[in-house]
Amino acid sequence: MTPHAKLISLLSLLLGTTITISSNHWVMAWTGLEINTLAIIPLISKSHHPRAIEAAIKYFLVQAAASAMILFSSTINAWQTGQWDITQLTNPTSSTLLTTAIAMKLGLVPFHFWFPEVLQGSPMTTALVLSTVMKFPPITILFLTSNSLNPNLLILMAISSAALGGWMGLNQTQVRKILAFSISHLGWMTIIILYNPKLTLLTFYLYALMTATVFLSLNTTKSLKLSTMMTSWTKSPSLNATLMLTLLSLAGLPPLTGFLPKWLIIQELTKQEMAPAATIITMLSLLGLFFYLRLAYYSTITLPPNPTNHMKQWHINKTTSPTIAALTSLSALLLPLSPMLLTSI
Repeated sequence: MTPHAKLISLLSLLLGTTITISSNHWVMAWTGLEINTLAIIPLISKSHHPRAIEAAIKYFLVQAAASAMILFSSTINAWQTGQWDITQLTNPTSSTLLTTAIAMKLGLVPFHFWFPEVLQGSPMTTALVLSTVMKFPPITILFLTSNSLNPNLLILMAISSAALGGWMGLNQTQVRKILAFSISHLGWMTIIILYNPKLTLLTFYLYALMTATVFLSLNTTKSLKLSTMMTSWTKSPSLNATLMLTLLSLAGLPPLTGFLPKWLIIQELTKQEMAPAATIITMLSLLGLFFYLRLAYYSTITLPPNPTNHMKQWHINKTTSPTIAALTSLSALLLPLSPMLLTSI
């Protein structure tokens, strides 16, 4: 891909995201989502590999179907109420359609099947964009319409995402697929959107921060599967040590940053007299903790069984990126700032 084409795609991504998150009209929000979809497809398929082309087609079909459902939902609501305002979604049929469409956009269960396959067929940097930036517009629409959505459907999809994301991540050896099954984090965001939408945004920001750190670290060491993660410690030992901290933070272990959103969500669910749901989703997060611990173990703690003729890969002669260093620090050390974050929400 030429630099000009890459620049146009990135600027279109920025434009589409800005249009969606700043609009109050359904048609403008839909336009921003469509610009986003068209802008990310060249970035997915730029390697011209059959798997990348397959990922681009899958992504286009799913996103086009979800966007059509959003337009259909908003049209039904406008027909019934005469309102095109995003916050005025009052028709029950429109609410159910919109919940389904946003679940498809985000990759919530049972509409999650496209996400691991698309991430596996994409380059590491594009997978980072798909996991963070591309989820921001649907999360924003979910935030704006949270008062109108079907609570039972949202809670069911949230608990199913936490369960299936953890369960299906146990069996994977490809790093991008393991990170794709972090849809359990989306379950945590979805279950609290009805009671404290700002807490959902805080959870998303911290999740995007930690996910970006993991993807950038893995991209630096060129680790695409567990077997290559075993030998990546010889390339950059300090980066792998900090990667272990970031993975444990993403798993939600105290006293790291990732513990903060789970702690606040459990506290809020308990206040809303939803202790059974809080207990279930907390127990299901142990599945995700297992495969994050496995990633941390493979990246730092274990040594692979090398034959005598195996050539070790020694240190890469490159300076550590200041961006990765800053993101790693934030991914591990934000918990002491929780009183300040609590006042902001």
